[in-house]
Formats: sequence, C-alpha cells, structure tokens
Amino acid sequence: MSSCSSETKNDEQIHPQSYFRWTKQDFFPEESFQNWSNYRHALSHTPLRFKDRLLARSQYSDETEKLRKQSENDMKRCLTWWDLMWFGFGAVIGAGIFVLTGQQAHENAGPAIVLSYVASGFSAMLSVFCYTEFAVEIPVAGGSFAYLRVELGDFAAFVTAGNILLECVLGSAAVARAWTSYFASLINREPDSLRIHTGLADGYNLLDPIAVIVLVIAATIAMSSTRNTSVLNWIASAVNTLVILFVIVTGFLNADTSNMKPFAPYGVEGVFQAAAIVYFAYGGFDTIATMAEETKNPSRDIPLGLLGSMSIVTIIYCLMALSLTMMQKYTDIDPNAAYSVAFERVGMKWAKYLVALGALKGMTTVLLVGALGQARYITHIARAHMIPPWFALVHPKTKTPINATLLVTISSACIAFFSSLDILARLLSLSTLFVFMMMAVALLVRRYYVSGVTPRTSLLKLVVFLLIIISSSIGISACWGLDPSGWVGYAVTIPLWFLSTLGISVLLPQQRAPKVWGVPLVPWLPSLSIAANLFLMGSLGYMAFVRFGICTVIMLVYYVFFGLHATYDMAHQQTQV
Repeated sequence: MSSCSSETKNDEQIHPQSYFRWTKQDFFPEESFQNWSNYRHALSHTPLRFKDRLLARSQYSDETEKLRKQSENDMKRCLTWWDLMWFGFGAVIGAGIFVLTGQQAHENAGPAIVLSYVASGFSAMLSVFCYTEFAVEIPVAGGSFAYLRVELGDFAAFVTAGNILLECVLGSAAVARAWTSYFASLINREPDSLRIHTGLADGYNLLDPIAVIVLVIAATIAMSSTRNTSVLNWIASAVNTLVILFVIVTGFLNADTSNMKPFAPYGVEGVFQAAAIVYFAYGGFDTIATMAEETKNPSRDIPLGLLGSMSIVTIIYCLMALSLTMMQKYTDIDPNAAYSVAFERVGMKWAKYLVALGALKGMTTVLLVGALGQARYITHIARAHMIPPWFALVHPKTKTPINATLLVTISSACIAFFSSLDILARLLSLSTLFVFMMMAVALLVRRYYVSGVTPRTSLLKLVVFLLIIISSSIGISACWGLDPSGWVGYAVTIPLWFLSTLGISVLLPQQRAPKVWGVPLVPWLPSLSIAANLFLMGSLGYMAFVRFGICTVIMLVYYVFFGLHATYDMAHQQTQV
C-alpha cells in the first residue's frame, strides 16, 4: 500500500496533473465514497459520526497550514491595505444604496430610511470588529467558516458554510438583477423592459439574460488575476466616488425640507424592518477577510482595510439616503431606479444618465470583488471536504481558484435569470445576519474558552450565559414583532440580556488575549452584536424565515448524506492509515 502510494506521488511529480481534471478521486476521494458497500457502512454509522463531528474543533495549524495543501498551489501575496480599502469600498457600495434605499424608503421607512442605515450600520460595525480580530489571528481564505471551525466546531461551521454559500449565490444574483434595471435606465428604457416577460409565478416571471452575461464577465476577470482585479476595482471605485459626491451635493442643493414630512410614516417598526433589509448593503465587507492569504501584512493591512472602508461607507450611505428623501417625496420614489428618476423629476434629466452610469460602475465592482471573495470562501470550504475538494484547487498560473469561481457564477446566473430582487434581498439579509451573529458567539468562545485550560465549571457557566444572551435577544425581537409598544416583555428580556453579559464580564476570566488587534469592551460589544443581529432578523417578514427554513433543511439533508461522512473521513484519515 505505502509503496504504491509513493509510486503515485512520484508519478505525479514527473507528470503533473492537469488543473481541469474530472476523475472520481478529485470529487469523492474519501473512503466512504469509494464503493457502495463503504457508503452503506458510513450511513449506518451516521449517529456516531455526527456525535464525533458535532463539537470537533479544528486546530489553528490545520486551517493555516494543512488545509491549504488541499489547493495544491498557493495564492499569491500581492495585496496591501490600500487594495483592501478599495476592495471594501467596491464590495459594499452597489445595489444596496442605489436600489434598496429607494425600495425601502418607498415601502417601509419613508424619510426615516437614514435611521435604518444608522441602525444597520451600527450592527455591521460590531460585526466588523469581530471579523477583524479573527482575520488577524487566523489569516486564511475561509473567513467566517474557518473561524467557526476553530471556535465552535465542525457542525456549526457547516451550518454557517451553508449560509455563506447561500449569501454568495444570492448576493451576486441580486446585484446582477439590479445591474439590468440601471442599464435600462441609462438607455432611457423602463427598468423591466430588457427582461423577458413570461407566465411564471409573480417574482419569477421576468427572465434576465443580461444579468447572466454580467456575472460571466465579472467572474472571467476575477479568475484571470487577483492583482489585476484589484487595480481595475480601485480605478472603477474612484470614478464611482466622484459620482457619489455629485449625488450627495446635488441632492442637497435640490432639497425640499417639506419632503421629510412625515419623517417616519410607517412608524418605528417600519424603520427597523427597512434596517433589516438594507443590511444587505453592508454584507460585502466580509470579503476583505477572505483575502488574508493574499495580503502581504495581514496583521496591519486587514484592520486598516476593514475598519477604514466600513467607516467611510456608513457615512456615505447615510448622506445618500438623506439626499434622496430630501430631493423627492418618499411616495414618489421609484423603487427600481430611485436616484436616476429623482434627478429627472427635479429638472436634471441629464443627471440621471450620470447617476445610472455611476450605479452601474458601483454594482460592477460589487460583482467583481464578490466573485473574488466568494471563490475564496468556497475554496476553504472545499479544503475541509464539506463540498468536493475539486473546488479547492488553485490554478498554477493565475494563482486563483477558478473551479470555485465557476461554482458561484453558474449558481448565481441560474437564480439571477429567474428571481426578482426583493425576494433575494430578504432571504439574503436573514442569511447574512445569521452568519454575523454566529461570529459574535465565536468571539466570546475564543476569549473565554481554551481547550485543556479552561475549568469545566467555567465552560458550563459560559454555555449558560451564552444561551441566556441568545434566548433573551430572541425574546427582545419577538416582543418587538408582537407588540412594539408593550413594555412587559422588554422588562424581562432586556435585564436578562444585561445580567448574562455582566455575568460573563464579572464571573469568567478571559482565557486568551489577542496577539495583535482585539475587539474592545469584551464581552459587551460581541453580546450587543448578537442582540442587534437577532433583533434585525426578527424584523424581517414571515416568508423570509420560511425560505430560510427550507434552505436549512436542504443543507442538513446534504450534510447527513455527504458532508458529515466526507469531513469525518478527512479528520480521521491519519488514524485509519
């Protein structure tokens, strides 16, 4: 057996394998999938394997060293904080501000949409703190997936991986659909005029071939070179910045303060419902964390890139939302191309073309950076064998994960072809909020629990406090959803959240200090992030949870029949040998 294995390795060194290969071993190399007998044996041991993987935590060295070998080639370290700053800018500013602002101001928040951006921006910034500490300590392409594997274990990482995949696919599809609407506005057509009208169910009846083409072009650029993609991104983002400054300044020059009344026509409930949906606009920042393997100095460049870009983006979002609602009455805002139509109605018809062009540039960079970052997520998930390891391969010439990029692009293109933006945005926001909530939980575990060091009594206290924080946060969200003006529920849930956080702060000593950069005010900021994300999740509509539940069931079915056995074999392969 060993001599045969060494012969195979020597043969591979003499005759390197082609990158684009399609053998069974590239997709299903694990022992459980070698034949039907092995697979039936694996299925019969599903409960035992699930127990083994439920809380199995990955080691730091596994994520940063061993798993990277699954890609066969390393990605090239070619990025600085300047690149990451522009990646953050390019990844975030797109469909969120140019499309969702108009939609939510018109339907849920009115002029108070600016408060929706403040609320979602505050929650996003809390998540940025958590991401930054992890990205500095564990600089790998997997982002939140890798961080959760280390801190919360294999199963929690899988559930998060499923939501990351969902976020990647739906995010690109949503932006691509918005791209078509703004392109139609640029050529003086109705937003849906370039889509194919069919007799399918409402929300799925407008087919969008242009969105598919745009996704393919962005993916092709991202696959060619990370460095070239970065240069193209910051040039396009710089142009987009000029357009944004024009929108803000011109919007305020044409402002009519009477348009701000009533300020919150749908009440506080509408403000938070809009905040939960426009949170999608902040979702791209986690892309920066996936660039860690390609960053020259992660401990310095990632904090500068993440915190710097998100601070600027939050201010820009608030100013742009305010300029739109001051320029046009919320009832008259066009939900599909808000800024372009708003300028046209104040007598600046020519400006709508400039705004549409800027929006297109913004959404193009979102797709470009998204294709880059999402592929890195997929790469690391495949390295852990949660999906076939064929998707983990890095191309030897381009130093980019082409297979992973193709997976996201093809999936996004299929969904963008059929589904409308509002359906995608609600499900995407829920998935994004769930991942960010899990990140905050993982940070508290990281600070207060070290395997083999933390006493069992301290671990039990930590688990109890975390359960109370999560359940009380869910309770606060439920109280808001059932009776926003009531006080009895809040009188119970808010003190429970406060006391459980205080309990961690007073009764549990921190077991691990960050080496380079750490989240301040632990445990208060991570606990507040958990509460904020769960509160915003509760502000989303019923159907968003139904779709989320269906997707989660599909993920769990996949895990039981494939992911569990692949990761089990991967973890125990040395023991088996």
